[in-house]
This record gives sequence, C-alpha cells and structure tokens, in this order.
Amino acid sequence: MSEQKNPEGSGEPAGQEEAVPAQREDTGEVIGTRRGMFGANNGGDTSGYGGLVRTVRLPGASSRPYGGPGGADSYGEFDEIADELEGALEEAGLVPENVIEKTVVDRAELTFHIERGALPAVARILRDDPALRFELCTGVSGVHFPGDTGRELHAVYHLRSITHNRLIRLEVGAPDADPHLPSLVDVYPTNDWHERETYDFFGIVFDGHPALTRIMMPDDWQGFPQRKDYPLGGIPVEYKGAQIPAPDQRRSYS
Repeated sequence: MSEQKNPEGSGEPAGQEEAVPAQREDTGEVIGTRRGMFGANNGGDTSGYGGLVRTVRLPGASSRPYGGPGGADSYGEFDEIADELEGALEEAGLVPENVIEKTVVDRAELTFHIERGALPAVARILRDDPALRFELCTGVSGVHFPGDTGRELHAVYHLRSITHNRLIRLEVGAPDADPHLPSLVDVYPTNDWHERETYDFFGIVFDGHPALTRIMMPDDWQGFPQRKDYPLGGIPVEYKGAQIPAPDQRRSYS
C-alpha cells in the first residue's frame, strides 16, 4: 500500500509535521552545553551518541497574554490564574513582584517561579483561595542544572485544582552551597514521601519536614545519585558465566 503524501508536495507523509514535538523558541537563558545523549562527562559514553551537542536552555519569562492550554493568542485560563494569585498575594500583604520571580508558559504549561522563602505562603493561598483551589499536590520533582549558577538545584511542584479542573506548576531554586527549601508537608501532606525521595536523590533539604531521611538509598550512602555530576557507577552483572562490566567501565564511543 502506497504512503499518503503531503498535498503541498513536500514529500513528507501527511501528518508528519504534527508528529514532531514542538521545539522551544531560540529564546530564554542558556546555562550550558550538553554533549552526548545523557551529558555524562566523567565516564565513557556508552550510548553511541558521544558526538551529539545540545544547548541547555531554560525558558524565559512569558509576556501577557498567557492564554491557556490551547494557546496564547488572547486572555485565557492562565491569565485568570495569574490575576487571582497576584490579587490573593496582595490581600495577604505580600508583593507579587517579590514573591513571583517569573511566570513561564512553555509547552502549554503554566509555571510560577517562586522565591523560596515565600513558598509555603504561596502554596497555602493556592490551596485555600476559592478562586484558585489547587487542593492537590501530586508531588515534588528534583532537577539539577550544574550550569545554573546560584540556583543549581530546582524543585518542581505539580498542583491540580479538582474544583476548577486546572493544572499549574511551581518551581523553586536553591544553590548547591545552601540546598534548603521549606517543606510543604503541612500544606500538602501527600508531599511527605515525595520530599524524602527528592532529598535522597538530589540532596535538597526540606526544612520543617517531620522525618527527612533517605527513602531509597542506605542511610550511610555517600552523595546523591540523581545529580548530573554524580559518577555513572554501577555494578558488574553476571549472565551464565559472562560478566558485563559496570556502565562506566564499558567501551567508550566518545
């Protein structure tokens, strides 16, 4: 059966453009260059993509109108959320410009970058304000950007409003030299285990957590395995007498 061609005569199958993930615009903040598939720089690149070079770029602040999940052509759902949050912060005696470092709309997601000391207050407002009502935090994810000087560690919170059927993200940064963030367990009790996991793998210390201990690694484990500068490591595996060396001891394709 012959392949359907694009009616414009490009030679690509119809619908091919829609199958390609949207690319970030050439804007934002460049924080480094990644080489290879996974950015490993302290061991052999066993992926076969050692020659791949990519710019590491964080999205910059978005301008109004933010639009909504379907696009940013006009005032939309994201603008409503931003307006309600800024108004609620002012009612609580907080200056929005001091609390919200930047607002980003990227890949149809709304992210508020929050000053870390104000995180609990912002979370409580997002949960309790009737116009916002983000009742559920589905967890916190750690991210490590070694090139993002002064804020190498990021924590990303995914919030859902069951009342209004909306999704947003909060993002907070902390430096390697002071990896402390306020715990949100008092606001979102479901974060108990998520904060422990993020601490275990990234070394982010959540001040005020009721029992911040390792959850996956042994208590005496040295380092934090999900950081980008952590050695690739691994253990050799034996299959019917044949021993497969640890990943950082395998052949390098770089």
